[in-house]
Amino acid sequence: MTLAQLRAFLAAYELGSFTAAARKLETSQASVSELIHRLEQELAHSLFTRGGRRLIPTTAAVELQQHAQRSVTSFDNGVEALKSMSSLEGGVCTFGVLRYGAHYDLADLVQRFHRRYPKVKVRLVGLNSVAVAESVASGEIEAGLIVLPVVETGLQVRPLFRDQVFYVSATRDPSQGPMTMQELAASKLVLYDAFAGWRDPTRRQILERARLKGLKIDPAIEVEHVDTALGLVAAGAADTFVPQAIVNGAGFPKNIKAVPFAEPLYDTIALIQREASYLSPATRKMAQMAERTLLAKVDPEQNVRRQIRN
Repeated sequence: MTLAQLRAFLAAYELGSFTAAARKLETSQASVSELIHRLEQELAHSLFTRGGRRLIPTTAAVELQQHAQRSVTSFDNGVEALKSMSSLEGGVCTFGVLRYGAHYDLADLVQRFHRRYPKVKVRLVGLNSVAVAESVASGEIEAGLIVLPVVETGLQVRPLFRDQVFYVSATRDPSQGPMTMQELAASKLVLYDAFAGWRDPTRRQILERARLKGLKIDPAIEVEHVDTALGLVAAGAADTFVPQAIVNGAGFPKNIKAVPFAEPLYDTIALIQREASYLSPATRKMAQMAERTLLAKVDPEQNVRRQIRN
């Protein structure tokens, strides 16, 4: 079975005649007929019957069509990838980033990418990790950065590093020691990522720890953006928890103190794509730039990438 045979079959299937298929493929009607005849012999199935002036696909042809289309498309994508690997003179990049990606020095990711590859179209979405994982799993975007864990299946997940999560407050004295789950459950909390709610990966870890101790976490306030939550914390209205990248950021309010959890809590940042999927050259370059940016920011001792990949 050859690509030429599959292309001839797909053209005849789509257009309903060997003559039209020959015109599309810029070859002769006899060549198309011969290619399909040889394919039928190899498969031991007839692929078309004649109905008036139009070819009618058989049941075998209907079954074959999707598989043939995927094979031809996959090959064509590979050829295009090789052509554009060095220059990236076009194409589309679709990529998802953490909602608070700016705290990981990703705010100018699009600008840097566009300066390097100005002819590539870019669609960059900044969502909660749950939404990024759903978008990648559905094929809406090709790849993205998320915080683990997520429940989506069919994803290829590559952890990059861990970022410790801290309890932050303008009123709690750090000299009291680390934050316990019992104290957290009794605290007045403002939590961000309100739309994702308890599907948010960091919240899920907190919720699981609380459940194991028979405790309930019930926030007094829920907002969408982490900066809004930090504003409320700075005003003394409530407390929250955030990763170290935010604590160490230049915009972190000076009157807020950060304390670790008694059982250290971590966000694991990972790069995801669909299993067995093909990443376009543009998206692959974007993912590489994002990964380098992230790993340049963290301390090498925090980097768990090699531990998990090796």
